[in-house]
Amino acid sequence: MRAQAAALLWFGLAVAPPVSGQRPIRVEAQQFRLPNGLTVILHRDTTTPTITTNIWYHVGSARETPGRTGFAHLFEHLMFEGSKNVPEGKIDEWFQEVGGSPNGSTMQDRTNYFQQFSSNALDLALFIESDRMGRLLDAMSETTVNGQRDVVKNERRQSYDNAPYGLADQVITEALYPPSHPYSWPVIGYMDHLSAASYEDVANFFRRYYTPNNASLVIAGDIDLKQAKALTEKWFADVPARRGGDSAPERSRPEAARPDLRAPVGQPVPPLTATPPVITQVKQLMLEDRVQLPRLYMTWIGPAAYSPDDAAMIVLGRILSGGKNSRLYRRLVYEQQIADDVSAFQQGLKLNGEFGIVVTARAGHTLAELETAIVEELQRIQREPPEPRELERVVNQYEVAFLEQLERPSSKADQLNEYLFYTGTPDYFNQDLARLRSLEPAAISAVAARWLKLDARVELSVVPQGKVELAVPGSSPVPNQDLQSSPPARKPKT
Repeated sequence: MRAQAAALLWFGLAVAPPVSGQRPIRVEAQQFRLPNGLTVILHRDTTTPTITTNIWYHVGSARETPGRTGFAHLFEHLMFEGSKNVPEGKIDEWFQEVGGSPNGSTMQDRTNYFQQFSSNALDLALFIESDRMGRLLDAMSETTVNGQRDVVKNERRQSYDNAPYGLADQVITEALYPPSHPYSWPVIGYMDHLSAASYEDVANFFRRYYTPNNASLVIAGDIDLKQAKALTEKWFADVPARRGGDSAPERSRPEAARPDLRAPVGQPVPPLTATPPVITQVKQLMLEDRVQLPRLYMTWIGPAAYSPDDAAMIVLGRILSGGKNSRLYRRLVYEQQIADDVSAFQQGLKLNGEFGIVVTARAGHTLAELETAIVEELQRIQREPPEPRELERVVNQYEVAFLEQLERPSSKADQLNEYLFYTGTPDYFNQDLARLRSLEPAAISAVAARWLKLDARVELSVVPQGKVELAVPGSSPVPNQDLQSSPPARKPKT
């Protein structure tokens, strides 16, 4: 059992045949899985004497349930409050002592925790990371939950409720998805759900999802591969795959772990499934906000991450707004001078994607002017494929940015985790670039016509308070004061 579980999978990330004249990317890495189900990827990069650890828990806001949202983001805060053997406040302090600064992020599909530190501190970093995975609930109390609940509420006020344009994403999300869809609520959650959650609600969410068999750990940088593997086993092998009545042995800072490698693998978290919503009309909404300039948001349901159309949609977004020579930027900002800025982008997620266009009007212009110009440019690209040279320029720009990220161990670590999560294999660097390099101009027009239906989208006008005439005509007002609570709790619109 020990030998089987510790078996190593090596990969040099040059498995895809390179495009003619292109050198393959090589990111030498080693992958193995502990008996408790934790997937570990090691990558050695001695460019600098630093190491980065990056752990993805395969749980985000999409794993929450209607009526109990905001838990994944709440744990992004709670995981820094200390665990059984790491006193409150010591995570930041101990990492600062070794030149590190720990951080985390939450999205619909996953939560991750990452830090970069001196190469002599891997033992400490893995001790901290494993203790909060296996022993967070030993230190978590109603007091700590209530304290971080208030912190999250205040963050919501600052970043959503009281920030210019801060509620736009929530309004769009609620309009794109039916209430039962796991992407239908904001990642940060709703105020009433955060207030109503009991300690047991929060603790049970952790027990279910923050387990080694629902996580993947990447260690990248100036490491000795054999030592890094041994340290991973030392600190993580005794973390049970399922919690409840499990009791973990006492441990202290490095030098003290005696793992039991016979820990059983728990039941895997079932896959998340949901049918992508179908938009059948133009949903025009309007939000009055404390802003100086009106802004238009146009959003469509798009293809899932790394699905066949995802690459073409990424390129489409860059053709429309990737730089000063892009189509929308050139027309709206330079030629007509009716916009201050514009962006278009594909966000691929596990269940589906979203394609958005966001444009801020220049003073003295309305959002109807912007909408007309954008629709004309979409009609044009749906009708006429881009010139090969235009496509080549965009792909080259993407490739340069892609390769620049590979110069940093921290970026490579996160990319390895992302590839593992979305494609099932971390050795996807060459395949990722190949899917863009192989695109033909006709594919760009085809995805624009397939996904960006001009008679079916969500369109939000955000206008200064009292300036409703700047919105796209016919837009339905959204009551700003009702947006802190979940949709069922809102007052009926009049």
